[in-house]
Amino acid sequence: MKIENIKDINKFFQVIDSCKGKVELVTGEGDRLNLKSKLSQYVSLANIFSDGSIKELELVAYEPEDTQKLINYMINQ
Repeated sequence: MKIENIKDINKFFQVIDSCKGKVELVTGEGDRLNLKSKLSQYVSLANIFSDGSIKELELVAYEPEDTQKLINYMINQ
């Protein structure tokens, strides 16, 4: 799933942390980072803010309810 225009990164990571299954960030090179890992979250933040914007993220959620949580976050942000 592609996610765009994240306005509240802290809330976004709260939603990620509340997911039951694995949630991965897919990089432009095809690498997959486990976003439930705090280290991966920090690396992602550093990468995101290196150019000052969040254009688009590609996420993979392995549990259907986690996918729905992420969709709800994007609708309600």
